[in-house]
Amino acid sequence: MRMNRLRLSSALCIALTVAVATPTFGQSFEGLNLGKKKKKPVKKKTGSSTSTTTTEDSGDKEGSDKAATPEVPLPEAGLDLSGPAKPADKKGDTAPAAGKKGEKVAPTMSFDAVDVSGKSGDRQKLDVALNQFKSENYEQAALTSFELMNDPNMAALAVESQYLLAKSLYRMGLYHSSLGEFSKILSRGPQTKFFKSSLEWLFFISRKTVNEQVVLNEIAKYSNFEFPERFRNEFRYLLARYYLVRGKALDQVDQKGDANKAFDEVKRLALMIPKGDPFYAKGKYLEGLAYFRENKPESALESMKEVVRVTRQPAGPQTADSRSLQSLRELAFMQLGRTHYGAKQNRYAIFYFNKVERGNTQWLEALFEGSWAHYRIGQYEQALGNMITLSSPFFKDEYFPEALILKAVIYYENCRYRESTSILEDFERIYGPVQDELDVLTKKDMEAPEYYQVLADIQKKNKEAVERKGTDEILERILKLALTDQDLKKTSDSINELEGEVDGFGSKADAFKFSNLAKTLIEGLKVQRQELIKAAGTMAKGKLEFENEALKQLRGNALRIKFETTDKEKAFLEAQLSSGGKVDIVKKYKESVAVSDDHLYWAYFGEYWRDELGTYQYTLTKGCIEKGTRAGEQVGSNP
Repeated sequence: MRMNRLRLSSALCIALTVAVATPTFGQSFEGLNLGKKKKKPVKKKTGSSTSTTTTEDSGDKEGSDKAATPEVPLPEAGLDLSGPAKPADKKGDTAPAAGKKGEKVAPTMSFDAVDVSGKSGDRQKLDVALNQFKSENYEQAALTSFELMNDPNMAALAVESQYLLAKSLYRMGLYHSSLGEFSKILSRGPQTKFFKSSLEWLFFISRKTVNEQVVLNEIAKYSNFEFPERFRNEFRYLLARYYLVRGKALDQVDQKGDANKAFDEVKRLALMIPKGDPFYAKGKYLEGLAYFRENKPESALESMKEVVRVTRQPAGPQTADSRSLQSLRELAFMQLGRTHYGAKQNRYAIFYFNKVERGNTQWLEALFEGSWAHYRIGQYEQALGNMITLSSPFFKDEYFPEALILKAVIYYENCRYRESTSILEDFERIYGPVQDELDVLTKKDMEAPEYYQVLADIQKKNKEAVERKGTDEILERILKLALTDQDLKKTSDSINELEGEVDGFGSKADAFKFSNLAKTLIEGLKVQRQELIKAAGTMAKGKLEFENEALKQLRGNALRIKFETTDKEKAFLEAQLSSGGKVDIVKKYKESVAVSDDHLYWAYFGEYWRDELGTYQYTLTKGCIEKGTRAGEQVGSNP
C-alpha cells in the first residue's frame, strides 16, 4: 500500500460630513455692533476627531451643538439702559465699596449678573462641558456632564447632560459604558428630546463592538419606531439577525410555533433590503438560512446563489469590507454544498465545497464535509486524501472525531476488515473517555455561568501551559469547536472586551479613574458582564450537550460497524477453512501514477508540507475482488 500526493504545478494567484452647525449665541466681550444689520448665520464645516466622526456627527441631528443652544429668543441688538436697575434679590450679594462715612455706595457690577446672551447660569455650566467636548477633552467633559446630571438643581438639563456624557464615553472608546448611558436615555420614552439621536448612536456602537448582539437586544426594543432613512436597511438587517438568533434558541427548547414566527420575521425583513444596498447580501444570507431550516431547498439555493453573485470581488488589494464580503461568500458556498448534499446531489456538493479557498476559515470544514460526498460516489481515494490533510500536525488542535468513522467505513467498503477494526479501536480509545467526561459534566446540577467557567478554565490551562491529561486536550478541542458557533464566540469575545474596558480605566488620568463616575461605570460594566456570562453559559451548556449526544451517537455507530466488520471477517475465515484456504476476498489493484497536466506526482513518505495540504490522494492498492462494488449495505454514509 502506498500513499501518493498531488502537488499543484503552479501556484494560484489569489465627508468630511458637512455638519450644519447651529449658531451658538454666547457671551462676547469684543463689543456690540448696534449700527449694522444682523448677519445671517453662516453654515460652518466642522472637522472630525476620529475616522468615524463624519458619519456619527452627521447622524446626530440633536447633537452637541444643539445641546448647547438654549431654546430662548435671540437677545436684542443692544442693552436697554433707560430703566432703573432692578434691586438685588438677596442682601449681601455684593460687597460695599470703600467711601466716606454716610455716603451711599453704588453696587459693584458683577459679570455673573449681566447675561448678554440670554442664557441661564445652568445652561452656561452645561456649555462648559460642551466646550470641553469640542476641545476633545473627553475625560473632563464626561466628568463635568456627570456632575451636572446628578445635581438636583440641574434636573431640567439632566437628559442633555446624560446625552453629552454618553457621547464623551463613546469618544473615549468606552463603548459598553456609552451603550449603558444611551440605553437609559431611550428608556425614558420617545417623548425624550434626544430619543431619535440616541437610537442612531446605537448603530455607531454596533460597528465598534465585537458582538453586535449586545446592541441588537437594545435595538429590538424599539423595532416599532421609524428609523432615519440612512439607517433603515442596517436596522432591518440587525433586526433580522436578532430574530434568527431568537429562532434558533426557540428551536432548541422545542417551541416550534414561536420559532416559526421568528424565522418568518427574518425573511420579511430580508426582503425589505433593496438590491445594491451594503446590507443586501447579508440579508439574503439570513433569508437562505431561514429557508434551509424550513426544508425548502430550492428557495435556500436561490438565496445563497444570489449572495455569491453580489459578493464577487474585482481584482485588487483587499480592504476590510472586501474581506467581510469574501467571508460571507464562503459561508454561502458552504451552505450551497450542504443543501445539495442533503438532496443527495453529491457532485454539486463537491463543486461548491471546492469553491472554498484553501487556508480560509471554512476550508477544513469544507474538506471534511466534501469527503462524505466523495465517499457516496465511490471516490474513496480522494476522501482518504482529505483525511491525511485533516490529521496533519498543522491541525492537531482541530476536532473532527467523525473523520475516523468515515475512514473505517471506507476500509470496510473495500473489505479491509482488520484496518477498519483497528481504526474503530483508536476512535474508542481517544473519544470514549471524552464522551464519558462530557456525560458527567452535562448531568451536573450547575447554573449557566458555571458551564461557561468550565470552558474558561480549559482555556486558562492552555494559556498557562498547565500539564493536561489527554481528555483535557480533547475537551479543549471541543471548546474550540464550541467557539466556532458564532453566537457563542461573539459573546465570549464580548466578555473579554468588557473586561478590557474595565482594565482600561487604569490608564486614564487620576481625576477620572478615581472619580465617582468611574466607580459607577465599572459597576455597570460588571452587571453587563454577568449578564453576558449567563448568556454564554446557557449557550456553552447547549453546545456541550450537543457534542455529548453527537459523540454518543458516533460511538454507537462505531460499535455497529465493528459488529458488521467482525461478521464479515468471520464469514471470510469460515469460507477459507471450508475451501482449504483457496478463497480470496481481497486482491491487489492495478494502479497508475498518471496525473493531469496541471499536477505533478510526488511519492508520500509521511512528511507534511504546508503547500501540499489539501492536494493528497490516498491510493488503495488492494481491496475487494470486484473493485467499485460494496462489501455490504452502505454503513454510516450520512454524517
